[in-house]
Amino acid sequence: MSIKINKLEIENVKRVKAVKIEPTANGLTVIGGKNRQGKTSVLDAIAWALGGNAYKPSDPQREGSVIPPNLHMVMSNGLVVERKGKNSDLKVIDPGGNKGGQQLLNEFVEELALNLPKFIQASPKEKANTLLQIIGVGDKLQEFERQEKELYSERQAIGRISDQKKKFAKEQPYFSEAPKELISVSELIKQQQDILAQNGENQRKRLKVEQLRNDHKSLSESIQRLAEQLRELKQQQDNVYADLEIAQKDALDLHDESTAELEANISNIEEINRKVRANLDKDKAEEDARDYATQYDSLTTKIDAVRKSRIDLLQNADLPLPGLSVVDGELTYNGRKWDGMSGADQLKVSTAIVRKLNPKCGFVLLDKLEQMDLDSLKEFGQWLEQEGLQAIATRVSTGDECSILIEDGYVVGADKAADEPIQETPKWKVGEF
Repeated sequence: MSIKINKLEIENVKRVKAVKIEPTANGLTVIGGKNRQGKTSVLDAIAWALGGNAYKPSDPQREGSVIPPNLHMVMSNGLVVERKGKNSDLKVIDPGGNKGGQQLLNEFVEELALNLPKFIQASPKEKANTLLQIIGVGDKLQEFERQEKELYSERQAIGRISDQKKKFAKEQPYFSEAPKELISVSELIKQQQDILAQNGENQRKRLKVEQLRNDHKSLSESIQRLAEQLRELKQQQDNVYADLEIAQKDALDLHDESTAELEANISNIEEINRKVRANLDKDKAEEDARDYATQYDSLTTKIDAVRKSRIDLLQNADLPLPGLSVVDGELTYNGRKWDGMSGADQLKVSTAIVRKLNPKCGFVLLDKLEQMDLDSLKEFGQWLEQEGLQAIATRVSTGDECSILIEDGYVVGADKAADEPIQETPKWKVGEF
């Protein structure tokens, strides 16, 4: 169970002459009044009583008073805390009458509860680190954030290269009529030589046909002149006819190929190869762009996985307040960063973190709430009641929102007995807000 302040009596501390307060147990107690009347001195006295000499004011005794400071507090767990006498020595007495010291108070008094502005005024990163430390996921979250930043930087670089490759490929000319590969001069010359050799063989065969035709004519004349040799020549004639028939068939299938295209290619080879190289460059740039786009998508998937792990880590953590999180190294509440939160939300977050730091500490001290509007004050007070927490705050105001008013070091409406020790705790209780 968290421990709160049931009663407090303060005398001759800074601007306070004699003040007795019984704060509301659950909710907000607002100490109002004009400037320099002793409101903040009440909070300073509480911090000194519970926090030790680290919170002792530099000049604690009220100016003009011959009586030293006198602090008397009763806590909800029955502890009585006193500081009185010339040296303002601390005395802590438990319900059984046993005495203790500051160590006993340190078990339930959280430093931020006495000095909440230390948290409120911290940088966004410091606030986030405080939260991460108390929920025990700081190291893991930092590792996820490191991985995410590295992957994001890598993806950003890949994206730039991919865009450059796409732009380069788009600007490259493309010649659809050019061959897919570079042309070799020696290969073209060899093709030309092969064609010329084939054409020479065709010409030889044509000459042979002509020769055989001439032979046939000569033999025919010889037959007429040399009838006596007919039988012998007839056999030769048959042979010539057979050879002629074969040769004519071969000659009909012959086709001379033109070397004009090869000769043109040889003469234009540099221009053709220039186009081929341009096409190859464009194809390579497009392929590179696709590869980098694939890498970019892969890195995006990895970033999403790391982000999900980070979110899951926080969602599964024992957070002080629903809706509280850390995004990009900054504390957020219901999706809003600190400077985007309302004043009431800022106080809720701060108070919830105090409770998480030390669950035994059920109270916080808040100074200078005059900048908060009445609706925000009411919202914060209702939240405190709902959570079973106690806040004692000051506000430069004399309005109805104030639980008590302090004027010239006294509670307005209370009996004044300046410079006389307070003997007993009052029976009245301040109003709740």
